[in-house]
Amino acid sequence: MDEGTELSLTIAQIVQRLKGSHLHSQIESQAKECLHQPEIKLESLKEDVRSFLKTSGWEKKLQNAVYRELHVQLPPGHPAAPPEHLKEPLAYMRKAQGNWEKRVLKSLNSMSTELGVPLARMRPAVEQKELTNKWNEMGTDEPDLSRFRPVYAPKDFLEVLISLRNPNHDSSEDVNARSHWGLIQVPLNVRDIPQLRQAYSELNLTTGQLGIDDHAHIHPDLFENEYVQIGKKVIVDQDSAAAQQYSRQGCSTGLRADLWALILNSTNQPPDVMHYEQLKAGVIQHDLLVDNLIYKDVKLTASNDDYYFVFEDFLYQVLLCFSRDTAVLEHFKYNSATPPKSYILGKVGDEECAVVYPPNGVIPFHGFSMYVAPLCFLYNEPSKLYSVFREMYIRYFFRLHSISSSPSGIVSLCLQFERLLQTHLPQLFYHLRQIGAQPLRIAFKWMVRAFSGYLSTDQLLLLWDRILGYDSLEVVAVLAAAVFAFRAENLMEVTSLASAEAVLADLSTLKVMPLIQIFLFATAI
Repeated sequence: MDEGTELSLTIAQIVQRLKGSHLHSQIESQAKECLHQPEIKLESLKEDVRSFLKTSGWEKKLQNAVYRELHVQLPPGHPAAPPEHLKEPLAYMRKAQGNWEKRVLKSLNSMSTELGVPLARMRPAVEQKELTNKWNEMGTDEPDLSRFRPVYAPKDFLEVLISLRNPNHDSSEDVNARSHWGLIQVPLNVRDIPQLRQAYSELNLTTGQLGIDDHAHIHPDLFENEYVQIGKKVIVDQDSAAAQQYSRQGCSTGLRADLWALILNSTNQPPDVMHYEQLKAGVIQHDLLVDNLIYKDVKLTASNDDYYFVFEDFLYQVLLCFSRDTAVLEHFKYNSATPPKSYILGKVGDEECAVVYPPNGVIPFHGFSMYVAPLCFLYNEPSKLYSVFREMYIRYFFRLHSISSSPSGIVSLCLQFERLLQTHLPQLFYHLRQIGAQPLRIAFKWMVRAFSGYLSTDQLLLLWDRILGYDSLEVVAVLAAAVFAFRAENLMEVTSLASAEAVLADLSTLKVMPLIQIFLFATAI
């Protein structure tokens, strides 16, 4: 497809998607209203209305909406390509993802059968009233969750990724023996350090960075003060693209919440607040089996975390609403996964009675609540917190638990992590492999959560600044490799997987940006 056709297809798709939006009706009514103004002349109507929309800020809002659509939609494929090829072009990846989904759904259904707990039920009026009253203090509840177990944990998912093979690829053709050292044995293109240096040029040693140049012993006049002023100007201008570019060098604590919301075009307009309230009403009316999995996950992870235990109530509110949000289903157009379906009671096998379950199509796994926890430091209004999390999920986090060939997908991140280590720390990689401590077995849990729950919160937010700034999760794999490089000396001394894990057990003192910078720009190639 030539560039012109591709561009016109993209424009047509975006126009189609924005047509039914709240923004479209707002701009329409503003355009109608402005017709009564004296400066709007009939002979230059089109230009005058355009100029009015520009000066009143509506053009900028439209730009941000278009920019958001460009980030969440599939690039136009061949007109004859079936939709599943657009979701994931590689057949063996699609097959592996399909098998994994069946396994997860089977686990959920068997839990429902074994425990005699229905997948969904209407709450009695008394229970509805009770939940409404304690909505802001659900953490005080101590339900018996001992019978419930997470549907799967990251280590189960890792085993599936390790077993992935491309049936069309003869690995004996690889001249490089190093490719057999790692656990991931699929041929995907991942960037090496020279390519990463080019892609992440703003992180180089000569460019100012929040996370380095705002340190106490560096005078704020050298970088920080001016950089914060630029950040304030970006927020005033309300430009998503500028905010994204700005985020590449980090966001200051006071501006981060506004900058992230701007990048994600998460505006929290009255319709968004109303949508959140509707989801809340859905939670109060119906009890889902996955609610127990959410409760259990929060209790096992965030509630035991020194940084996040105070946000327990927020986490329940956001995650319970998220499980009911059918708007999330939209992202399955570009996600290699397919939403799981269950049957209405007594109608098993009847396709007409199959419904997506849970309603958002996402079955939570062990650690899922850690995608939300760090955002609680930025947003204290539940509807705002919710809309930012949902946008983060449908842009980035879904890629960390679905099998795909995307450069930001977990398979590529694992492969990139292994390649970076094999290429730049071959002795360390070989040593760990020999003692049965494959580096990926240690790093996988960090990457699948984008390091949430492993780094101190201020450092985690600096890392997520760069994920948003570069619109990619690649930096997660780079950081994982950098952590191994930083602890390489100690790791060369270990003799077992347990002792290697002990060396890497506590990452809470690490400084993210110096590690990434040194690994990318001060490593000999």
